[in-house]
Amino acid sequence: MRSTRSSFGRLLDSPWPRSGAAALAGALPVLAFPAPALWWFAYVALVPWIALARTAPTARRAALDGWCGGLGFMVAVHHWLLPSLHVFIFLIAALLGALWAPWGLLVRRFLGGTPSPARAFAALLVLPSAWLAVELVRSWQGLGGPWGMLGSTQWQVGPALRLASVGGVWLLSFLVVAVNVALAVLISVPASRVPAVASLLATAAATSAAYAWAPRADVDGRTRIAVVQPGVYDGPEQRFAREEALTRQLAGRDVDLIVWGESSVGHDLGDRPDLARAIAALSRETGADILVNVDARRSDRPGIYKSSVLIGPDGPTGDRYDKMRLVPFGEYIPARALLGWATSVGKAAGEDRHRGSEQVVMRAGHLRIGPLICFETAFPDMGRHLTEDGADVLLGQSATSSFQHSWAPEQHASLAALRAAETGRPMVHATLTGVSAVYGPDGERAGPWLGTGASEARVYDVPLAHGVTPYVRYGDWPVHGALLVLAVLGVTEGVRAFRPRRTGPEPLVPRARTVRGSPARPVR
Repeated sequence: MRSTRSSFGRLLDSPWPRSGAAALAGALPVLAFPAPALWWFAYVALVPWIALARTAPTARRAALDGWCGGLGFMVAVHHWLLPSLHVFIFLIAALLGALWAPWGLLVRRFLGGTPSPARAFAALLVLPSAWLAVELVRSWQGLGGPWGMLGSTQWQVGPALRLASVGGVWLLSFLVVAVNVALAVLISVPASRVPAVASLLATAAATSAAYAWAPRADVDGRTRIAVVQPGVYDGPEQRFAREEALTRQLAGRDVDLIVWGESSVGHDLGDRPDLARAIAALSRETGADILVNVDARRSDRPGIYKSSVLIGPDGPTGDRYDKMRLVPFGEYIPARALLGWATSVGKAAGEDRHRGSEQVVMRAGHLRIGPLICFETAFPDMGRHLTEDGADVLLGQSATSSFQHSWAPEQHASLAALRAAETGRPMVHATLTGVSAVYGPDGERAGPWLGTGASEARVYDVPLAHGVTPYVRYGDWPVHGALLVLAVLGVTEGVRAFRPRRTGPEPLVPRARTVRGSPARPVR
């Protein structure tokens, strides 16, 4: 009988075209992130990747589909790094893409062929759990951190932000993957459409219940915070002059705090007391403390640090936070003795920055503020710990001028909405060159963004709240649940693998012996 398979189906039988298709399928979710910000697309973006992996002819091929899809995902989400890392980005993506190889295996294991209703139901629990395990591993800052977590695509969706207050961005990732799995089953496996529809309804019911149960952020005060965004300047002296001029415009505007962006001061204030005096004069003129960010070699200890420094009318207050989680290759090179050659092919750090040792909550007037520097705003746990330590407001200081005309500034600004919703604390995201943004304690915008073309000082009326969200109280419980699911799966599969196989049903009575072999009538 002549095969009726399509030419595209036959093409996928070839290794290289199939690998390319997997990489393209893995790249699709990037459209759900800013700048396109098609948040709804996240709920269907994984379906082609799942459909491909479930039809893999062998387990090895399914793992390769997962790996290639992971490579495509990592390149797409981090494509704006290409001018800085050049070919190195493909090597990093290939290494991290391997994390999705087990995910591809599990897709085939649970959805391959015609899965039973039980297997389809199990897939809706196992596959999102496995995705969370991948996000957990790559969230380690040494592997690049949690940039591009699938749940972060929902930063502008009100109901999703409510769910983030319950289980953080982890819960959103789990939900997005679960919906994709159910849709893949609904489309690809007609025999399992009933459990797929039932699972979608159950997911909708569970998320609706969590939404209704989640406590709302009760606003109990307001504060006025100004963001100073100077724009693109070639050197620290010109940038500082622009920051001074913009800050003077805030005099008489009843501001409680002024925030400058990352690397807003290019010299250590111990070496340049004239800069400290100039900023203190601005504080007296505006009537507000100023949080600056110093990127320089310190005068009181060896090495270069990135530090948030609070300056009041009398000079530095003594509150200082040194950045703890550094950007791999951008601020240090992992295993520099082995990978130091990266400096010759991109804009990798010529000298490693030094790390701080602990997070700091500072007091600025009546406000307790928790600073984060650039890349750190991507880490859910850092905002949660600052909230536990008593922060009223989270502050992110960033600089994305190296990626000014890419999707990076919008992606970075969107992360502050999630940190605000998770913690029930407003968050200010102040940058040198845009995008700067402020969000209230529910994750909703507290005013317009300052785009990459803006050079101005803007005052935001920021609502305050002091309740404790379930995420702050219980932490990363979706991750713990996902790991428990995978542990149970591992034990179950292990027991099944080592269980003795029966070749046929056991007899109900002892098998009859022949007369010659019978113990009752031994051979004479």
